[in-house]
Amino acid sequence: MSLNSLGLTADQERLYRYLLRIPQPDLPTARADLAMPEASAVLAELRALGLVDEAMTAMPPAAAIDLLVRQRIDQALRQLADLSLAWDVLTELSEEHRSGRSVQMIEHVPDGPTVTQRLRAHLAADPSEFRHMKIRPRNVIADFEDRPFKRLLAAGLHSRSLFSTDALTDPDQEPYVRYWQALGDLHRVTTEPIRHMAIVNRTVAYVQADPTQPNAGALQIRQPGIVTMLTDVFDSMWARARDLDDLPLSSVEQHVLHALTRHDTDETAARSTGMSVRKFRAHVADLMACLGAATRFQAALRAKERGWL
Repeated sequence: MSLNSLGLTADQERLYRYLLRIPQPDLPTARADLAMPEASAVLAELRALGLVDEAMTAMPPAAAIDLLVRQRIDQALRQLADLSLAWDVLTELSEEHRSGRSVQMIEHVPDGPTVTQRLRAHLAADPSEFRHMKIRPRNVIADFEDRPFKRLLAAGLHSRSLFSTDALTDPDQEPYVRYWQALGDLHRVTTEPIRHMAIVNRTVAYVQADPTQPNAGALQIRQPGIVTMLTDVFDSMWARARDLDDLPLSSVEQHVLHALTRHDTDETAARSTGMSVRKFRAHVADLMACLGAATRFQAALRAKERGWL
């Protein structure tokens, strides 16, 4: 059987087999025995492959075959990676065919509505994955209706949205997040600095053209290396972020929760926190909703399970 299938040339195989049979020969003898004028060059190639050491000792057959197989597998993986770029080319060609315009690796998109239009076109063509990073989940005053995005989620789109915890100081943000979370658009909160970014199917990304100028539009990026890096950044931040229900309590909520468990009446508990009974009860209701509890006793149990007590 030839070692050609494992990447060795005929001369490399002949010299390797010779060195197995005759340990540590001198090079002139090997050159003469094999009638191989280029023995020096072939020997250097075998050393580069790791099959022969500096003393002209051949690697044992089992180790040599294992090494060659691993090298062949690595080579095949690199070739497959190169072939996978064909799908990126297909994406570009499809976009050019769809839009009737030239597609660039990095392109400036001048305004928000155009970015939204392109995002929806990408997702409509292939509703697979959507990653969205934003400072505030809800940026405009409007109802929650977005029929195209609802249809994409219903069709199986895997959507994840990451936003800043500072946004939760706005009382309108949490209901918006919970509404879309219930429809399948997963949300997490991060304390890390973030910028607006959207990634579709790991193939195209949109980032702010100028973070200091909100109206400067966005950069559409199709360069595979950059898109992969941005995807990895998002996934790392997502892993460190927290679900909405896992956020730590504010200091006021902590006081209310502890007062609720330590006092027999709302009046006494409210006095211990320095707030009115009405305000205290409103905080209790919010805590129960957050914990998904039907009773105060159940709320206390769930708070203890989460380590809040």
